[in-house]
Amino acid sequence: MTGTEQTWIARLTPLSGGGVPALLAMPLGVDVWERHPGFLVVAASESRLAELERRRLARVERLATTERYEEDVRAQDRETPSR
Repeated sequence: MTGTEQTWIARLTPLSGGGVPALLAMPLGVDVWERHPGFLVVAASESRLAELERRRLARVERLATTERYEEDVRAQDRETPSR
């Protein structure tokens, strides 16, 4: 990922019959944040996500930019009362 390219938090849902294990076995060039039975949550550059879509390896749902995600987490932390 280049320093100037937008990075996204995205949900990848496999389109092939191999499912999530098949995606994990491929050199996709993404940072896997969460693994679920039917999808992965990853951080990846826009160009990487576009390539996954072009190759029809996964359905890509862009959830938020990393900057927006971090802002949302900080806001939630401020709203959550300390115990």
